[in-house]
Parts: sequence; C-alpha cells; structure tokens
Amino acid sequence: MLRSTEDGDHYELLSPTALPKAGGFLWNQKMMIQITCRGYATAQFMQPEPSKYAHAPNLEAKTFMQPEQNYYAHHPGRFVYVKDEETGQLFSAPYEPVKAPLDRFVFSVGKSDVGWTIEHLGIRVDLTLVIPTHDVVELWSVKVTNLTARPRRISVYPYFPFGYMSWMNQEAEWRPDLGGIVSSSITPYQKAADYFKNKFLKDKSYFLCETPPTSWEAMQQAFEGDGGLHAPSSLQQPELSRSDARYETPVAVVQYRTELKTDEQREYRFLFGPAYDDVEIRAIRDKYLSKEGFAQTASDYAAYIAKGRGCLQIETPDKHVDNFVNNWLPRQCYYHGDVNRLTTDPQTRNYLQDNMGMSYIKPEVARKAFLIAVSQQEENGAMPDGILLAEGAELKYINQIPHTDHCIWLPVTLEAYLSETGDYALLKEEVKGMHGDTYTVFERFSRAMDWLLSARDERGLSYIAQGDWCDPLNMVGYKGKGVSGWQTVATAFALKVWADVCEHEGKADLAAQYRAGAKIVNDAANEHLWDGDWFARGITDDNVTFGIKKDNEGRIWLNPQTWSILSGAASKEQIARMLPEVDSQMSTPYGTVMFAPPYSSMREDVGRVTQKYPGSAENGSVYNHAAVFYVHSLYSISETDRAYDVLRKMIPGPSEEDYVQRGQLPIYIPNYYRGAYHQYPRTAGRSSQLFNTGTVSWVYRSFIEGLCGLRGDAEGLCIQPQLPSFWDAIKVTRLFRGATFLIDIRRTANVTEVVVEYEGKVLPGARFTDIQPDKTYELSVSIPK
Repeated sequence: MLRSTEDGDHYELLSPTALPKAGGFLWNQKMMIQITCRGYATAQFMQPEPSKYAHAPNLEAKTFMQPEQNYYAHHPGRFVYVKDEETGQLFSAPYEPVKAPLDRFVFSVGKSDVGWTIEHLGIRVDLTLVIPTHDVVELWSVKVTNLTARPRRISVYPYFPFGYMSWMNQEAEWRPDLGGIVSSSITPYQKAADYFKNKFLKDKSYFLCETPPTSWEAMQQAFEGDGGLHAPSSLQQPELSRSDARYETPVAVVQYRTELKTDEQREYRFLFGPAYDDVEIRAIRDKYLSKEGFAQTASDYAAYIAKGRGCLQIETPDKHVDNFVNNWLPRQCYYHGDVNRLTTDPQTRNYLQDNMGMSYIKPEVARKAFLIAVSQQEENGAMPDGILLAEGAELKYINQIPHTDHCIWLPVTLEAYLSETGDYALLKEEVKGMHGDTYTVFERFSRAMDWLLSARDERGLSYIAQGDWCDPLNMVGYKGKGVSGWQTVATAFALKVWADVCEHEGKADLAAQYRAGAKIVNDAANEHLWDGDWFARGITDDNVTFGIKKDNEGRIWLNPQTWSILSGAASKEQIARMLPEVDSQMSTPYGTVMFAPPYSSMREDVGRVTQKYPGSAENGSVYNHAAVFYVHSLYSISETDRAYDVLRKMIPGPSEEDYVQRGQLPIYIPNYYRGAYHQYPRTAGRSSQLFNTGTVSWVYRSFIEGLCGLRGDAEGLCIQPQLPSFWDAIKVTRLFRGATFLIDIRRTANVTEVVVEYEGKVLPGARFTDIQPDKTYELSVSIPK
C-alpha cells in the first residue's frame, strides 16, 4: 500500500482509496500547493496577503487552511480525463472525478515534485507537478502511453477548474495569442479605499498549453452539462464546444485527439497560475513552457529544497524513523522558517518557534528573525501578538486577541540558536524599535523578562488575558483576573534560561535577579496550583481552579506538567506522581493528548476550546506541539524511553493499520491527531492533514539534542546520547559549526557514564572543543548498558 524509494526521496502510495485525503505539498516564498492523491488541491500565493488562483465553486470566506479538509466533487483540483474514441469508455487521472477502478495507481510524493502513474484500459498516464523557486506558477507534465499491442485512438482532456472567482466580474476565453485559456475577474470590494488597494492584484488566472489543442471549453456549465463531473456532457461529443464564459463560472478544459501506436507516448506540458496582465502571462510562457524550461525548473527547485537538508543524518534500528528524520523532518522545518506559513503577520510565538528550527538549517535566517521580532517590542517590554513582515501589513484575526505568552518564547528559542551557533555577538546588536527606542538585543530580552514578572497577580501567578499558548482558552481571564498555570511555570522556565545567558555575559547580578524571580514564580505555582498529583491548568476570573481531580472534563492538562519539569517547579517526588498520571490518563496509541478527558459542551469560564469537537484540535486531541514540549521535558530528566515513545508516535506508521487509521503519509507531522480515544475509538488517531505546526522545530531539536544528545555550548559540542533502552547502537552524521562529525554510538558493558573517544583519546567531560570549519571528525561514543 505504501513504500519509500530506496534513497528516501519519495513515498509512493499504491491505492487512491486507502488514504483518500493523503497528499503532499510544494512551496516557494511566494506560493504553496497542497494536493491529495486523488487530485484535489489547495493553493495560495502572496500579493502580499494570501490569495487564490483556483477557487471553490461558491464564494469563499478567507480563512486559514482547515483541519481535516473535506473534499467534494467541485473542490478545486487538477485532473485529466481520458476517453477511448472507439468505445467511448472514460477514466480520469489521478482518480477523481470519474473514480473508475484502475489497473495501476502510484501516487509519488517527492521532496521537490509530486507525480502519479495511472493505468487503465491499456493506457498509462503519468502526471508530474513541479514549481519554480520564485514565481507563482504550476508546471504540469502529462504523458500518455499506449500499453496495448494495437493502435489506439483516444482523447485527452486536462480539466483545471478556476472556480467562482468573483460576484462582481468574471469571465474566461481561449486566447490564441497566449496559447491558453485565460480567466479574468475583479476582487470584490465595497470601500472606495479598497479600490486602490486592489488595483494591482493578480486577478487573472491562466492555463497555458505548449501544444495547441483540438478544442476547448472555458465555461464550467458548457463542459459539465447534465452529465456531472463523472461523465461530463461535453465529453460525449467528438469535440468540445469552444465555449467562453461571460459572467459565468470559468473553467480550463482542452482536448487532444490523438492516435497512438503500440508503446507510443505523447507528452503535453501546461502552466497554471495567476497573473496581473497579458504581459506577465506572456513572460511566464516564454520562461517556462518548453521541455528545456521544465527541466531547468525541476533542477533549480530540487536545489532550492536541498538547501533545507538540515544538520543530522541517523542510522538506527528503525529505518522508518531514519527516513523521516533524514529526509522529511528538516524539509518541514525548512518550510516553516522559509515562508513563515505564508502570512504577513505570523503569531509571535509561531514566528519565533518556526525560526528556532532554522537554527539547525539556515542559522542566518533565525538570527534575522530575532532582530525583526524584538524591533517590534512594545514600549513596556511586552511582545506583540503578531510580527509584521510586509509593508502595510496589519495584525489580523487571532492577532487581534490579547495573549500573554509571547515574551516566553524569546529566551526559550534563543537557547537553541546560541547552542547551535555560539553567536553571543547577537546579544550586543543594537535594534531600533517601531516606537523609536533603541536597545541592544540583550536589553530587549531583559525587558521582556521584566514584563513577564510584572504580568502576575497578587498571588504571583501569570495573567492569561484571552489566551496563552492555547489560543482558545479565551474566557479564563477575559475579565482581567484569570491566571494560567502553564504560563506561570513557563515564565519561571524562561527566566531560568535567560539567567544562564546573563551569567554567560558576565552579568551575575541580573542572573541572580532572574533566578530569584523564577523561584518566586515556582513557589507560587506550588502553593496555588499543585493538586496532589499534578498541576492545575489555571484559575478563572471567578477564582475557580480548573484542570484538577474534581473536574469530570479537562481534568489533567499536559502543558503544566511539562513546563513544571522544565522550570524546576516540580520536585522529583512530584514528577514521580505526575508521570504515571500522564501515562494512565493521557497516553493513546497515536500519542499523548493535550488534556483529558475532552470537553463535551461549552464551559463559559474556560472558553471556546470546550466548544471544539471532542478529540479535535485543542479539545483533547493528540496536539503534537504540546506533546513535543513533553518530550523535551522528558529528555531533560533522562526519561529516555518515555520520551522516545511519545516522539515515535508523532510519525505515522510503520504498520499498514496505523497508516490507514491516521490517513496520512509519513512525510510530515500534522498539528494534531484525533484524541477522544476512549470516547470515539473509530476516529481516534485521524490526522488533521495540516502541516503548519510549531511542533516540528521541537521534534528536530529533540532528535538532535535529546535522542542523539549532540548539543552545542559556548565552547563546543556536548555529547550525551539518550537512546531508548531497546536500542544498542546508532550512527550519526552531525553538521555543526561548519564541521562534520561522524559518530558511532554503542552500548558498552564496561562504562558507567558516556565516554567519547577521538583519535584514541577520551575527551574530558564528553565535550568536543576547538572545532575547525570544513574538518571531519570521527568519534566513538560508549554509553552504559
């Protein structure tokens, strides 16, 4: 059903029905396309706000990508019909809309391309999609081959719907001068000022053909008729009707009537994308629409994606994990840091954590992100809810809701960057803020820590306002009194991390001040939030503590336990009580849930998290971002087997049963898998199919610094592997500060601590120092049995 190519660069799905929502995604800094195995696609591009060039058949509200996206017959997609002209039989590639039973189906998702091979009625259809490194355009190759021992007469019909583009103005027609179908529209607006905003939007979409077609349709209804998409009326005729669309739903369909000898193959190339005017369309055609243009684009894009290959290659007893970590995990981290989720105002927490992952891939990008983020610091030291990345960008949607956690992520993510690069010079950079103030990076981080200490109530607990890391906890503190148990212990952890940086910078007084602050915060958490076996999630505006034993729903939350471990609020005795409770109440075959049990109805003093469907999203799902925080905390206390168990469950497979239940290829980690394992076992484990998630930077960090134990400090590389107990050995290639480390890690009976040897000598403190760029070092590491 599912297999990886030998080099790990592609996963191949062999059924269009086993995992019907499974798909892959490609991106550059201006566009993204997610496409399923059956041909449905969601694509957007930046101008500078996210826009679409292929629309739904009804007017769409602008929203984020939706979890567990439902697909329907007229959902935007990329399809090719094939008709046997002798018998009239019809099928479509990849699978929709005809859904004919196929003789062969291969959906191949690569790191830099997506493709299909379909066989039916003695005809093979090969589809390939690539995109360029900078422009917004899809490059489609369609190859049709006669597999039979007799000549064949067929028609091939690429079908690319434009959808309902605008209620104000939309049309489409064949343009012989451009060699394709071009649709035009006017983005709807009401305010006069919006006319000037919209004036230069790319309101045209095009489908260009390298080979002139026999006929075409540009109007959806003319194509579909009464037959529906599974048997369009237009395909019952010898040729398409050469329609246009005049304030009618536009479409791009072209026909190629052809004869194929035995084993003969025809290749057709197409471009699909948005444009401002004919001049841009013509330039795109000249640049890309040729055999040479396609080949160069594929080569350039593969090189672009290869820049995100990361710093870690592993050989472990689990080859499925190896493939994911070596090929797909750094790719997903790279996507996040490369395009910031294709938004002009990423949430501050997302922006910082996504760019934390770039510390391991392109550290210069992470460095720039810190400078951009602190330049937008508020005058009182707080961080804004979102970071503006484009001129004229505004804080929108969730970023208009006050959250209190954003300062926490500054030192927490900087810690990874400093460990990886040793670039403490960053702290001395002067940054002029958006309010005209100028401080060094160090001073701005200190001001953020001071703000965290100030944003607490009389008990010393951190205010939550209308949300912390968990956005939909929006009614705990909307009256101004509610507090967050997670934010309280997370504040203590952030202060501890920053205190270590202060000490490194020779500021012992500040280090002592922040450590004292962390202790006060931890003490407050223990006094007011400890419930005997775990920490509470918070206390509402009306002074009701929640996330405690007496709660029938939302009884135990993962984040407060995780961050109490990291902050030091939880003693060894408390940890010994917490971990079994997490195991028994929160662990499932698909990962550790965010809290349990999920809410079944609205709780007005907690918020809209309780209104989400039980087990979905933040309402008690396996929310991988929370789960990987837990992994990070477990490695911090050497709970190696627990850490690996949670980490491994984030990756689909390796059993066929697991792939089917999750419904996702093992090429990314989604933001969640369904929870409610005990309430709704039929749907538990189902993937959200959303690859935008702060999870992946932490997962990469956990493999690098946790499992492999290869973490930098100011002097060099510290080596403290934490292999699961059932692994005896691994091999690691680690790129670090310009050097390459080849590391052989093995369990050895005669050692009681980690022993690292280089050129026959044991390294003091299991640390490698005096690292020279461009050199390769071979290390032998022994760990206790």
